[in-house]
Amino acid sequence: MTDMEMAIVEATPEENNNQLAVTPETQPNKRRKKKSIVWEYFTIETVSAGCRRACCKRCKQSFAYSTGSKVAGTSHLKRHIAKGTCPALLRDQDNNQLSPYTPKIGGSEPPKRRYRSPSTPYIPFDQDRCRHEIARMIIMHDYPLHMVEHPGFIAFVSNLQPRFDKVSFNTVQGDCVATYLREKQTVMKFIEGVPGRFCLTLDMWTSNQTLGYVFITGHFIDSDWKLQRRIFNVIMEPYPDSDSTLSHAVAACLSDWSLEGKLFSLTFNHPLTEAGLDNLRPLLCTKNPLILNGQLLLGNCIARTLGNMAKDVLGAGQEIIKKIRDSVKYVKTSESHDEKFVLVKNQLQVPTEKSLVLDNHTQWNTTYQMLTAASELKEVFSCLDTSDPDYKLAPSMEDWKLVETLCSLLKPLFEAANILTTATNPTAITFFHEAWKIHSDVGRLVTSEDSFVSNLAKSMLEKIDKYWKDCSLVLAIAVVMDPRFKMKLVEFSFTKIYGDDAPTYIKVVDDGIHELFHEYVALPLPLTPTYEEGNAGKSDESQQGSLLTDHGLTDFDVYIMETTSQQMKSELDQYLEESLLPRSQDFDVLGWWKLNKMKYPTLSKMARDILSVPVSASAPDSLFDISDKKLDEYRSSLRPETVEALICAKDWLQYGTVDASNALVKMEF
Repeated sequence: MTDMEMAIVEATPEENNNQLAVTPETQPNKRRKKKSIVWEYFTIETVSAGCRRACCKRCKQSFAYSTGSKVAGTSHLKRHIAKGTCPALLRDQDNNQLSPYTPKIGGSEPPKRRYRSPSTPYIPFDQDRCRHEIARMIIMHDYPLHMVEHPGFIAFVSNLQPRFDKVSFNTVQGDCVATYLREKQTVMKFIEGVPGRFCLTLDMWTSNQTLGYVFITGHFIDSDWKLQRRIFNVIMEPYPDSDSTLSHAVAACLSDWSLEGKLFSLTFNHPLTEAGLDNLRPLLCTKNPLILNGQLLLGNCIARTLGNMAKDVLGAGQEIIKKIRDSVKYVKTSESHDEKFVLVKNQLQVPTEKSLVLDNHTQWNTTYQMLTAASELKEVFSCLDTSDPDYKLAPSMEDWKLVETLCSLLKPLFEAANILTTATNPTAITFFHEAWKIHSDVGRLVTSEDSFVSNLAKSMLEKIDKYWKDCSLVLAIAVVMDPRFKMKLVEFSFTKIYGDDAPTYIKVVDDGIHELFHEYVALPLPLTPTYEEGNAGKSDESQQGSLLTDHGLTDFDVYIMETTSQQMKSELDQYLEESLLPRSQDFDVLGWWKLNKMKYPTLSKMARDILSVPVSASAPDSLFDISDKKLDEYRSSLRPETVEALICAKDWLQYGTVDASNALVKMEF
């Protein structure tokens, strides 16, 4: 609001007349203080004896105020300000200031008094800023781009700010892409300072047009040893089942972000042929296919593995699950049934706080939660009126026993998958313990005397066994990089799984970690932070002087390395021989490596990369999905470039990577 607007009538005419009424007896010493805000913009000047005029502070025009004992009203003063006849007002309008409010003329309602502080800030109207914020709003909340052409939106904006020009679909599409490009520059500057390598996850989405969309997410540890993730690309692939689909998408991503030679591992949840794997392997920075037996290509993410195991369980019990679902539906879809169910529950004093929920057929965790809640309330279900035609057949005791069996099989899967939703960027180190425990438990169930359980366990074991064979080496090496466990947890868990054959598998891990370490030994070490900070700001002469003190000793350093290399232990061996650190819940493994990177300069580089390997390629909101993710019809109708801009920009905006100029609102007082 401009200063001009503050000249609006703030009180009723009757109030103003009372305020301005002055009698000779009260002049000039005991005149009551004028309260109308009009007098912030007018001064009273004495023209002659008994004659005073009101002078506008802005345009200097004067108006009649008092002659003798007769005092003029303030209506003409209000009109001068509110009707735009003041030249200063016209100049303010030309300078893009807000138009003043015009009081109703002839209306039945008198203008209402508005209370505000003179220091309340106001923001000048800016069309470009409004368009920018609309684009951000659409990106952040997944609104359709066409909303800017909807009559309801146009009417709302028109009432909110009549001066805002309508924008079209094409205009807002361009604004969204421009926002994406600005944010992309910020992300690119951020990852330029990443000292380690990058791990990518590939999540394949489908569409009704049989097109594929590859969501490529980068996982890395920044210069401050914090684990980060960013969606890099969403690439449309016309032939999603082709052997070259994923390799083409990854190559495009590496080129787009200048990551050639920096790709450490790939995790994907799309089934690939051997030819597809061969196309991906050359893209890794470690091109030797024998490194870690090729396990840097994690071909089956843990979320997909757990989901497939859960599908086995749900498929085996689909008949009883339908019966439980119908029973829950009978209660939850009728208010009277629900009230009766709660009443019976209270009468029986069932010791559970769980309440009935209907499941979502597309997410297996909701079915598990429905079964567990219903199982704990089975006594209440047995008391329902089975004569009601809507309540077909109550589950029997045998049915409830089967439900308990299904829940016992789903529980470890649910708890393991739930870690993915609660942990921040869960990596290989998170899931070693979960994976071997599930593998061991399912393996024991295969020998169960219950044929239903043993047959189901065999199917589940096939899936977790394949995952374990494909990924256990990477998971184990990540655990070795934790100073609380090192090789000890590997030895303990492998003994549980493999029994007498454990030493053979333990040696595979030991050889693998030494093999990977030798790859890093061959890489040149960067300048240490101490060296960089010590030379920062020095003149060339002073730096040359410090280098001259070591002149002639380079050959000596080589001699020392050659004569003592046989006796010296590697960083890896020194690390492995040191005592384990005590376990604690709040231990920060990345923080430990940050503090010890000077002690283990080569090993810390390896730890940085191996500890950033993700175990899941699924998005956080699709971890429990049974079916493949599909892009909706609206998104599929957009250009591939627009789809990528909307999805990537939304991900980046949540990290606060907005342009600094947009974070500051310029205010005028």
